Amino acid sequence: MSYKIRSIRADEWRAAKELRLAALRDPVAPIAFLTTYEEAVARPDSFWQEQAAGACEGAEGAQQIIAEGPDGVWVGTLTVLVEEPGTTDWAGFPVERKQGHVVAVFVRPEERGNGLTEVMFDAALEWSWARGAERVRLIVHEENGRAQRFYRKVGFVPTGVTVPLGEGAGESELEFVIERA
Repeated sequence: MSYKIRSIRADEWRAAKELRLAALRDPVAPIAFLTTYEEAVARPDSFWQEQAAGACEGAEGAQQIIAEGPDGVWVGTLTVLVEEPGTTDWAGFPVERKQGHVVAVFVRPEERGNGLTEVMFDAALEWSWARGAERVRLIVHEENGRAQRFYRKVGFVPTGVTVPLGEGAGESELEFVIERA
């Protein structure tokens, strides 16, 4: 099957919303995403419109990349955020150098295992390097072994940095990184 890998357009917010809601229904969603399906489905259309506009083709601070099947259906997505040195990331850690941060990775279950995710990651890395990122990172739940195996397969390595999940949760996430060659 042939897929088109590309950045979304701002007017495609409905498709972006649908794919995100599908991701949040996935069985691993509770350890893969920080948002619940219930929280996401309650958000107004203006939220989805702003998200799409902020991560669409031509945006500099973020890019949502999708895999589109030959029938036009979106089957996979990820978003890359640019983090600038001197700022603080979402978890409160200082950002020491310009980096990409991959978030919201999802491929529909029936499309997994065919190399599609690797191609999306290649596009994310290319986009990040073109914006001067020195490295690209991602954060993955300590119990999400499937995702950790995939990230290692495509060249990401654990840094040893752990991010605790909320007060008293007893769980944490792990930072993985790939350095610019």
